[in-house]
Amino acid sequence: MTKAITGSDIDAESLTREILSSGKYRNLGIPGATVLDLINQAALQTDDLKTVRKLVKQKMHNLVAPYLGDADYLQAQNSLNIAYGTNSPQEVRKVCLQILASHASTRERIPILSEFYSAIFEETGNPQSILDLACGLNPFSIPWMPASREIRYHAYDIIEPRIRLINHFLHLNGMPQLAETRDILVQPPTVKADVAFFFKEAHRFEQRQKGSTGTFLQSIQSKVILVSLPTINLAGSHSKLDQHRRLVYDSIGNFPWSVKEILFENEIVFCIRKGE
Repeated sequence: MTKAITGSDIDAESLTREILSSGKYRNLGIPGATVLDLINQAALQTDDLKTVRKLVKQKMHNLVAPYLGDADYLQAQNSLNIAYGTNSPQEVRKVCLQILASHASTRERIPILSEFYSAIFEETGNPQSILDLACGLNPFSIPWMPASREIRYHAYDIIEPRIRLINHFLHLNGMPQLAETRDILVQPPTVKADVAFFFKEAHRFEQRQKGSTGTFLQSIQSKVILVSLPTINLAGSHSKLDQHRRLVYDSIGNFPWSVKEILFENEIVFCIRKGE
């Protein structure tokens, strides 16, 4: 890890340790590379340590997004153990729904869960491998995916306890434990897959680093990328559809890729095909 930013008196390593050891983040296992990237971005705007610290903390709050909710990881693990012990797919789905409901992003999708995956896999076919990029709690949707146990499911998130729970779930489901704590903006995965999910994250990428989405999507080793974005704001008070369409098409406009839209009530999916 870089100790100081070139041309600045800011000690990036010390500031990274300070932020990650704070009560807000010390138990989340967030990669140091994430904080260092935020420090470097802030240092492009100012070399004042106090201002850099403030900017980084603001970005961290938006990145971790505690206001969206989260699972109780220990309780969720215990509930999954009990559900799988019953050998009842219905009990497993019940617990997965409880986990999905604990975060706003996946909670919004629950009413259309079966319809959602039926529609997107009708478009892509049944993949043998998936990248779930900035996955959040979406892997707990696996029971609604066709031939789920045959899928090599690579999931990436910056919250380490979340990744541990996902790997435990994959293990219980008889699947390889391929979830990984990784900041995909700083270190895009190099694994090749049939399909990549990038659900409800592109707008947050742009808030973190404007103009980053297109380059990121280009780096992903999948010929089919499913980018989804909400069609309304979190409060449900106004439409975001036109704004989010512009975000996607502006991001990929320089690439010779085809796009098909799949529109749901609260979410739009852009099925992007990179071609050969």
